[in-house]
Amino acid sequence: MNALDYFFEPKSIAVIGASHSTGKIGHVILQNLISAEFKGEIFPINPKKGIIIGKKVFSSVKEIKQEIDLAIIAIPALLVPKALKECGEKKIKAVTIISSGFSEVGNTKLTQELQKVMDKFPSMKMIGPNGLGVMHMKTGVDTLFLPAYRLERPKNGEISFISQSGALGSAILDWASLKQYGINKFVSYGNAMQVDESDLLEFLGKDETTKVIAVYAEGIKNGKKFFKILKKVTAKKPVIIIKGGVTLGGAKAAKSHTGALAGSSEVFKAMLKQANAIHAQTLEEVFDFARTFVREPEMKNNRIQIITNGGGYGILAADALLLNGMQLAKMNEKTRKEILKVVPSYATIDNPMDLTGDADNKRYEVALANVAIDKEIDGILLILLFQVPTLDSDIIESVQAFKEEIKKPLFVISAGGVYSETHRMALEKANINTFVSPFDAAKSFKALFEYYKNKIK
Repeated sequence: MNALDYFFEPKSIAVIGASHSTGKIGHVILQNLISAEFKGEIFPINPKKGIIIGKKVFSSVKEIKQEIDLAIIAIPALLVPKALKECGEKKIKAVTIISSGFSEVGNTKLTQELQKVMDKFPSMKMIGPNGLGVMHMKTGVDTLFLPAYRLERPKNGEISFISQSGALGSAILDWASLKQYGINKFVSYGNAMQVDESDLLEFLGKDETTKVIAVYAEGIKNGKKFFKILKKVTAKKPVIIIKGGVTLGGAKAAKSHTGALAGSSEVFKAMLKQANAIHAQTLEEVFDFARTFVREPEMKNNRIQIITNGGGYGILAADALLLNGMQLAKMNEKTRKEILKVVPSYATIDNPMDLTGDADNKRYEVALANVAIDKEIDGILLILLFQVPTLDSDIIESVQAFKEEIKKPLFVISAGGVYSETHRMALEKANINTFVSPFDAAKSFKALFEYYKNKIK
């Protein structure tokens, strides 16, 4: 096993700081592990002993006879070095320190004490301190200190997320759950005293169940190490990175938040480009890009065909694609002739292809069937405005069927109120990537195309 495997697939977990009080962090962590149906053994640790949520409590990890793979430390900072030392003596393989109060608040003395303990037990891996925790949806490892009724857990998926910030990480998980995006593994690594973003990136790069990696970082601990690993990982799978601290004010805040030293924004961007990593500017882009890479096939050329039932949206889509370096595809004459057989004379069979406001399911189905097999077209941007009475809900099944058959990226744009949003969400549940804005769709096409274009080289 890789040393980091014990964070995600432990057979036993000790919760140091498990509390009898329901509102305390240690109690929440213990409850989350039980609620997530972790299959291994769970050992609550508290000097008061007793029973917590039906589990026998031990005064120390050294009191436990069985081997322990993972320990979660959620106690006051002053007590952490002693607890970590006991973990080392117990030969626990991995430790996540949730506790804060170290370098992020300028407490160098306590940080040094922690470092001395870690130096004494080099084989014991440690994530933190000052982190939110670790999560693996498949194995039921949920060491987050936030209750499930406040932060809904996402479904299991193929996106793994590394976050230096716990607060931002919690928002990401909550949002992923709301949007029905699948998350595989999640790590909030905090101050990165031992295991840092480079170690986690390398681990996830080799993880066969992770298809896409997303990273939020405020400062890179070792730039050369990170760049070297990043290049290796992006040769196998996409890595999407969003960075905090790109302005002077943000960099100052990052230092007080996780003790991170944020480097030059321009240097960072240049490094990502050279390593073929995808740079996201917003959290929305992180998820737009991530779900794109999970659901869409490789894209080696950038010729996109727009199909719409609204001329204005088609024009905006054309602008968005061209402004993001995409090309408007030129369909071959055979494709055009086949579509002309079923559309009225006032339809525009070009690019954008405007099937007009009275377009029904049949028009879309014929257009999709022919565009899908046109070798001059590399991707499809389908605009479905559900406000028109001629388009009904069956189009969702039709689009899903085409999506499963064709080997081209296909995005759907649908915007509007409750009726339109209901249909858009139905498309999402059918694994169709949908967008409200043509510009968001265009940026995702760009990310997909540029990653595979540079990967081929």
